[in-house]
Amino acid sequence: MEALILGAHNIETREARPSSLLIDECLAIDAGGLTSALTLSQQEKIRTVLLSHHHFDHTRDLPILGFNAALWQGQIEVYAQQQTFDVLIPCLLDGRIYVNLLEYPSKEKPSLRLKTIEPYERKIIEGYSVLALPVKHSASTIGYYIISSQGKSLFYTGDTGPGLADCWQHISPHLLITEVTAPNKFTDELTRGGHLSPQSLKEELIQFRQLKGYLPRVIAIHIAPLHEQKVKEEVARIAGELEADISLGYEDMKITL
Repeated sequence: MEALILGAHNIETREARPSSLLIDECLAIDAGGLTSALTLSQQEKIRTVLLSHHHFDHTRDLPILGFNAALWQGQIEVYAQQQTFDVLIPCLLDGRIYVNLLEYPSKEKPSLRLKTIEPYERKIIEGYSVLALPVKHSASTIGYYIISSQGKSLFYTGDTGPGLADCWQHISPHLLITEVTAPNKFTDELTRGGHLSPQSLKEELIQFRQLKGYLPRVIAIHIAPLHEQKVKEEVARIAGELEADISLGYEDMKITL
């Protein structure tokens, strides 16, 4: 399994893209920086997109991907909670601000096919075992536990605040991709908004190790660029304190499991 981080931040600048991952060139997770990171030939290999929640920095490039898929007469399956689709359809996908990709290029074969996945539901998607698990955020959000046919696994939390203990009960990943949005001085504010600081991530990882007896490799994304250096320093500190492999992700970072 190869994971490519397409977007590792919570905004876009010349150097940063919003949240998005690509697994083995065919399975995308979130679409904040999806098309802006890939050539058309790379996009053509994508068969499925998993969405964690409806926020714009996780869904922005979905309409572009769908429109581009019409160029090669492709069809992309998009999985999310029904609550996510209830927001996305009237805001992005109903044809008012862009072409209706649920009916384009034809009603018989639209570019995007929406499929629901709900918390604690497991599906086989593109040959992967995919388990959706709820996380604590300001919008209804699910993380994805993905296991390849070779047994390699990762858990992507999406945006989340403290309170991941229930997720830990259901997973034993080789790789954890989670978020750290801003430094420790913003911990209270971040918790209220459903996000993690380095210190709150440390507390979640301590619970994981107590339950599972190990820590996977941890990569943090969804970083606010203005605070990136401070976040990097604080994440390095908790990595040392926990004697664990914890680091920040970055655009175009490849992780092979």
